[in-house]
Parts: sequence; structure tokens; C-alpha cells
Amino acid sequence: MILADLSPAAFREAADYLAALDPHWSQHIAATGPCLHQATPGREPYEALVRAIAYQQLHARAAEAILGRMLALFPGSAFPSPDQLLAIRPEALRACGFSASKLATVQGIAQARLDGIVPSREQALGLTDEVLIERLVTLRGVGRWTVEMLLIYCLERSDILPVDDFGVREGYRRIKGLDKAPTPAQMRSLASVWSPHRTVAAWYLWRAVG
Repeated sequence: MILADLSPAAFREAADYLAALDPHWSQHIAATGPCLHQATPGREPYEALVRAIAYQQLHARAAEAILGRMLALFPGSAFPSPDQLLAIRPEALRACGFSASKLATVQGIAQARLDGIVPSREQALGLTDEVLIERLVTLRGVGRWTVEMLLIYCLERSDILPVDDFGVREGYRRIKGLDKAPTPAQMRSLASVWSPHRTVAAWYLWRAVG
């Protein structure tokens, strides 16, 4: 089943569902207010993956600066096509701020789009979460978290919880008043009862961190 409803009505339903689980969730949701998650559904998965790689292990402002410099290399395009990205000199992309490792990953994503491994948006809409994860984590430098960001923001999937995300686990620790954040495996087990609203749960957990 593909769960992909991130409408305002779905947000309200999810918040009500989570708030009814226990007093900790109820208090946190009441203090935070309505879910204001914003997806970017117009993007192609290829673009979403390239952008996600730029953000890996960087502050948002630094990643945005790198992407801004990259986009400036392609003034006639809203976002470079895979062909354009592969045709430009690697040194030019390195000068934008991409590390050698990230550059190899970005070029690999571009080639994978040309090879059909990275699906078009139309194709991706018909593929389940796990099928997309299994396909895309085969790419160099693309882990499960990166694909989960694509699922949440690009494809508007509504039951995704990135358990490897520090903010998700730390947010849960703070909401529950725990001494230690759960491990990814523990988080996955705990979050099973939040289905089918785990994307909204992730949004609220991130809010607990800042």
C-alpha cells in the first residue's frame, strides 16, 4: 500500500491520533500547534536526491550556498539535467563546495537517472516505499535516510519515520523525559503504533529539538 496523503485534513487527523496515544504526545502537540510540514512535490526524484546529498552532514545555510553556486553554473535551467551535470568539468563542481565523495555521489545519481535506476516522478509515484528504498540505496553515498527524505518531501509519503535521524530520536527522548535517546532499532519498534501517521510524528519530534 502507498500512503501519500499530506493534506491539511490528514495533518489534523494524524495530530489527533498521536495526541490520543499518551499525555506526553498530547502535551507536546498542544504546545507545538498544528503540523506545518511543507513538502516539495514538484521535484523529480533525481533533483531531490542531488539536493539531499548537498545537505548531508552540513548546516542548511552551507548546503544552500553550495547548491546556489551549482545552479549558477547552469543559468538557462531551473535545475541541471543529468546530462548537463555529467558534462560539466568536475573541477567546476568541486569549486561550488562539493567534497570529492559528494561529487562522485552526485555524478553517480545523474548516471543512474540516465540508466533508469533513479525513476522519474511519474514512475516513483507508483512504487512502494520499500521498493524505492531498496533500489536507491544501491547507489554510492545514498543511504536509507536520504531516500526517506525523498519519500517525505518529494513524494509526500505519509507513513515514513527516519529512525537513523538524530533529531527524531532526540526529540522522542525530550518528549518522554528520558535520560537516553532510543537506538534506531528501538525507535523503529516504538514507532510501529504511530502508523499510518509516522511522517507527521517525525515532524513533531523534530520540533521538540528546535
